Amino acid sequence: MPVINRIADYTNDMTAWRRHLHTIPELMFECHQTAAFVVERLREFGITEIHEGIATTGIVAIIEGQGGGPTIGLRADMDALPMQEETGLDYASTIDGMMHACGHDGHTTMLLGAARYLTETRNFKGRVALIFQPAEESGGGGEVMVNEGILERFDIKEVYALHNAPGTPVGHFYTTPGPIMAAADDFDIHITGKGGHGAMPHETADPVVAAVSIAQAIQTIVSRNNYSQDHLVISVTQIHTGSADNIIPEKAYVNGTVRTFDRAVQGMVMARLEAIVAGAALSFGVEAELVYNVGYPATINDPERTIFAADVAREIAGDNGVIDDNGPEMGAEDFAYLLEKRPGSYLFVGNGETAGLHHPEYNFDDETAAAGASFFARLIERALPV
Repeated sequence: MPVINRIADYTNDMTAWRRHLHTIPELMFECHQTAAFVVERLREFGITEIHEGIATTGIVAIIEGQGGGPTIGLRADMDALPMQEETGLDYASTIDGMMHACGHDGHTTMLLGAARYLTETRNFKGRVALIFQPAEESGGGGEVMVNEGILERFDIKEVYALHNAPGTPVGHFYTTPGPIMAAADDFDIHITGKGGHGAMPHETADPVVAAVSIAQAIQTIVSRNNYSQDHLVISVTQIHTGSADNIIPEKAYVNGTVRTFDRAVQGMVMARLEAIVAGAALSFGVEAELVYNVGYPATINDPERTIFAADVAREIAGDNGVIDDNGPEMGAEDFAYLLEKRPGSYLFVGNGETAGLHHPEYNFDDETAAAGASFFARLIERALPV
């Protein structure tokens, strides 16, 4: 079947919701206006069990089905990004320096559409837990909600989420069993040498040379220390130092990101970074400190639930509209924290030929909302049949 007819009837409402949310982007845990809008809609739908203030602005709302049964969690993220919008839309961000450049306004809308339908029909047993989460982009709102006990408190047995995918046809889906998104760590390297005159380098301990050497050596971790079949990305993304052409500075700073799927690979990277930084300090006569920050873990889909979720997606998009073995991506996602504790699956839904995620001209395609809402609704009806 294609998009559920009743959800198609909500198209104008969902478009209005999404575009309103697009005008009021909020960062990290401070999604106060967004959360208030979500709660207002949920109450309009007739949902009475609404729990607010989880992870500051997170929400869990419960829809009761027809009779007893397990609880399945559906999650949407709500936060935006700290960047300036350049779309020129008449519903562009009204907040300077903030933008919904990753489509979380659309994700929230998809879950609201599914919530409205499921509340009207209740064509399922058990319960649905609607999880509206802040701070996916940074801050780990998913981890905070897990640590605040939502899975146990609401007896959630399985969890599912969607993310829009620019470059994939609107309403098409893709996923993969097992690892689908990488763990995302970052590192900071602080180098302290002895500054001096650029014409007299022999009187200094040059942190610039040490920083460049460290950045080059880091590139050998992937090419010379990692088995080629193990996914690994290390990118040096910042080097800051110096103030003038004739001054050798005292300090330098190197920063980067590490993306892995395997904890053993992650441990190897940490050990090699320590060795490289220590070796450079000794070689160049400087002090160098490595700070390694462990971030979101890898997002790992439950294979059985992913096969099921892909089958549900085929009801919406047809056989040719679903790829169920797309393989892993090196981006990261804090839905990983929920999947560490409960089986479930993370899927992508096509957003058409739009600008890419985190681009100042990105915009969520409103036609995607009906496909995503239909997927969530059919998943519940299939997983919890009356």
